[in-house]
Amino acid sequence: MNITTSTSLTSIQSTERIISLDVMRGIVLCGILLMNINGFGLAFGYNNPSVLGGDTGLNLYTWMVTNLFFEGTMRALFSMLFGVGMFIFLDRLLKKDAGIKASDIYFRRITWLLVFGLIHGYLLLWLGEILYEYALMGFLVYSFRNMAPRNLIFTAVLLFSIGTAWNYNDYRTDHEWFGKVQQAEMSLVSGQELSKELTEAKDSWDKREAKNSPEATGEYMKEMQKGYFSVVKHLAPIMYDFNVNGPYRGGLWDVLSMMLIGIALFRWGLLSGEKPSFPYWLMVGIGYPIGIAINYYEMQLILDANFSTLSFSQSNITYYWGRIFVAMGHVGLIMLFCKTPIFGWLKTSLAAVGKMALTNYLMHSVICMFVFTGVGFGLFGRLERFELLYVVFSIWIFQLIASPIWLKYFHFGPMEWVWRSLSYRKKPAFRKETGKLVSVPVA
Repeated sequence: MNITTSTSLTSIQSTERIISLDVMRGIVLCGILLMNINGFGLAFGYNNPSVLGGDTGLNLYTWMVTNLFFEGTMRALFSMLFGVGMFIFLDRLLKKDAGIKASDIYFRRITWLLVFGLIHGYLLLWLGEILYEYALMGFLVYSFRNMAPRNLIFTAVLLFSIGTAWNYNDYRTDHEWFGKVQQAEMSLVSGQELSKELTEAKDSWDKREAKNSPEATGEYMKEMQKGYFSVVKHLAPIMYDFNVNGPYRGGLWDVLSMMLIGIALFRWGLLSGEKPSFPYWLMVGIGYPIGIAINYYEMQLILDANFSTLSFSQSNITYYWGRIFVAMGHVGLIMLFCKTPIFGWLKTSLAAVGKMALTNYLMHSVICMFVFTGVGFGLFGRLERFELLYVVFSIWIFQLIASPIWLKYFHFGPMEWVWRSLSYRKKPAFRKETGKLVSVPVA
């Protein structure tokens, strides 16, 4: 692995970057927008296409493809890359004999990421905000930095198992709850008086289902099509609930586990593209068949039950396992792509997008805020699920063109530069002396 080092405690330079990670980061950033766009443009329709966005024809096929190959897996890869990035960041400082300063810079960097996440969620209006959760998990990752790779994998599997057990318990609770609802409905049909237990079960279930009703969806759409401060006020309590409960309900099993796997794979040399092709083909050959089979099973459960609440709960039982295997298939395929001698221009553009990952990620929210909310065009809820892909492809094209052009004249993306300046408490060089575009070397 060719990584140039320096004795000064400064931010990472272009000569120190691992190109395969930048290419992978660029691909994942594009892929994650395929899923996030449903949150940007639809009310309650991220997982359930029957609520809004359409569940027939092209809309159904769009939902099926994204759920088989991208749902959860892009977030998994994003988490892996974040874990790797923080490991490299800290390891590089320690190799420069930074001592306790390495920890200071690391935790300062994580703290600022947490602040960026809060700004992103509350002020840039993205309910699927993940930087805040990454920051919280980043505090925990520090303690695992010296753990052996196989122990990192073991810990991740343990976390997956705990998350699976929690999901199974949720399904059992929902199944028993729904059983009481069915019993209550049968009693009502036969003219019997409901017990207090059955009455409470039916009322609470109806209240839960009402959140996805046409009336609730229509009201949500109206709120999202209002002006900026009205949307901020509308989303703030939802964002607060997400930040309070999300890290404990999903972050440990969903995010931290993938960060640990990412560090293990990196330390084994699998994410730097330095291994021969065989292990990557093995990842593709094992990861995709198992992962897609699990995802297909989950998808069929939902389709057979016509998108019922209980079917989504049941499909969550195996959720973590399907996504990890598909994610491993993605890793293998991306590394094989990085090793091929073709599509150099595409690798250059993707690496540029990846190098500006924070800027481009936040840019998704800024662009979508203007496209979907009342701040701009107010198209929230007005596009079908497959039509949202037009927005995705437009953003892809823009970032694939703009990112290399930006990096022709600047060392960093604007947010990357701000983050580095705050982390190191010194301003790294921003503008390049010459506008020379550096091409991606082909393995």
